[in-house]
Amino acid sequence: MAPGKDVTARDGDLLALAVEAHGGLRRWRELTSITVRLSLGGETCHEKGWAGVLHEMVVTVDPHAQRAWFAPFTAPERRGLFTPDRVAIETAGGDLIAERIDPRMAFDSLDIGARWDALHLAYFVGCTLWTCLTVPFVLTEPGFVTDELDPWREDGATWRRLRALFPTHVASHGSDQVFYLGPEGLLRRHDYTVEIAGDAPIGLYTDEHQIYGGISFPTLRRAVRRQPDGTTDPDPALLTIDISRITTSTSGRAS
Repeated sequence: MAPGKDVTARDGDLLALAVEAHGGLRRWRELTSITVRLSLGGETCHEKGWAGVLHEMVVTVDPHAQRAWFAPFTAPERRGLFTPDRVAIETAGGDLIAERIDPRMAFDSLDIGARWDALHLAYFVGCTLWTCLTVPFVLTEPGFVTDELDPWREDGATWRRLRALFPTHVASHGSDQVFYLGPEGLLRRHDYTVEIAGDAPIGLYTDEHQIYGGISFPTLRRAVRRQPDGTTDPDPALLTIDISRITTSTSGRAS
């Protein structure tokens, strides 16, 4: 992606506050890769036929272009690759096992309750994790439109809300998303609609922010069903993301 607009935390600009709270654009633009050790689970994995297979993955994303690699993926000695235009499964040595061009189109013919094959799963995992690891910085890129909504009160806390319209060239779960930010600007909740899963409305809660390479990342995420009035059902957890370690690289150096 091309460099986006410069933002500074002045005049009450919520996106600027969020960017500064998570480490600032200058530091973000120095990153060349983000590598994360995590486990991914939840009811969605169970319903789609992949319960228990996404534990202790190592995921690497390009922070400035939609590319992700993750291993082990669905079996030992296999890895998955994600871009908006292609997903693939390879051996650990790089031999191609399977691939799918225009992977999002493959969801169109599925019934809501249908199970996913490994390439469906690769698209879902890549799309989910790339967005999770690049927000809020990606929202400053060309094509994104942001606007502050009315504040939201939940469990005694008041969160400011940033609505973001995603451009069509960015693969994400839905084009219209809302980010809830605490007084310090850190992400606390993320609302979106999973278009590839029957337009399921989701509220994803973020917690346990930790700093790696100068960037603040939530290390615990839990997605639940969102009701039309904006409230959420606490159970079941549709998706859980538990991060144990993050390494960032800048021009060949890891931190």
